[in-house]
Amino acid sequence: MKKRIGLIGVTLLSASVLAACGGGDSGNGKGEQKKLVISTFGLEQDKMEQDVFKPFEKKYNVDIVLESGTSSERYTKLKSNPNSTVDVIELSQSNAAEGVGAGVFEKIDSSKIPNMEKLIDSAKDLAADGSGPAYTLNSIGIIYNKKAVGKEIKEWDDLWDPSLKGKISIPDIASTFGPAMLYVASKHENVDITTDNGKAAFKGITDLAPNVVKTYSKSSDLANMFQSGEIVAAVVGDFAIPIISQANPDVAYVVPQSGTYANFNTININKNSKNKDLAYKYINWRLSKEIQEKTAVSLNEAPTNKEVVLDDKTAQNKTYGDVAKRTNKVDSAFVNKNLASWINQWNRILNK
Repeated sequence: MKKRIGLIGVTLLSASVLAACGGGDSGNGKGEQKKLVISTFGLEQDKMEQDVFKPFEKKYNVDIVLESGTSSERYTKLKSNPNSTVDVIELSQSNAAEGVGAGVFEKIDSSKIPNMEKLIDSAKDLAADGSGPAYTLNSIGIIYNKKAVGKEIKEWDDLWDPSLKGKISIPDIASTFGPAMLYVASKHENVDITTDNGKAAFKGITDLAPNVVKTYSKSSDLANMFQSGEIVAAVVGDFAIPIISQANPDVAYVVPQSGTYANFNTININKNSKNKDLAYKYINWRLSKEIQEKTAVSLNEAPTNKEVVLDDKTAQNKTYGDVAKRTNKVDSAFVNKNLASWINQWNRILNK
């Protein structure tokens, strides 16, 4: 098992032991094993280990140590600790943008990441200012228990149906897709959220509140809520669909035809990292065609490498193809400017 650093306390499990020979190129060119600390999301870590981490460890003769948790938790921890040992951090688009603005990350030298040339245009645009590149694109939709709901859910407005009173869950405002939920609510009120800084959105959230039994920070929690019957519907990022559907085969996932809201997950390097050369190698690895073809299947990650082509089965429930064309942008700078005020309003309405 790989070493893991918990966000509450520190737990070290036994480290992977690699052979001294046959490990491919070393991370430092001298043959001795180096350590790379990667901060990442807590989803599907067994599959991440199999498809992403172990092959990288073998190729570069490196021992990967993991810190896992939500994007906002891990970003806050890194920002508040200048002595952090984290080398590479995978974050949601909003947290990454905040970190770039705060000067937390190394300005990326794209010449050290050849695979950045292969990114889709929208991902290239995101990294044009030296921000960390995006390794996957995800978006939100509605997942619901077909038997429990008793009717088809097609659009965002259906979430406000009185028949769903006390039966749905939505992402918390501080989570990856919390701000996107405000975009949904503002559109429900037929108002562009950027024109009133969220005033109409919170009217929509107030009207939706009777239907919301609980907000969530970790999408993995939704599997238990569906399984126990605590909820019958939820707004969720597409990356979490396999976890929920495996626990409850009665659920269906729908991306409304009216559109969805996109998020890029990005990789950045801690500006204080002492393993920057190895960190660059890891980023290039994460953007490679070989790895993104694997993670599209095992982790439900939509590829950002344009050389990756998915078949119809693999493309299901991903921000790819037709769904990608229907995505709307969540303006991270606008969100971060208003987030403190939004969190206060959100908590007054939903977390009483």
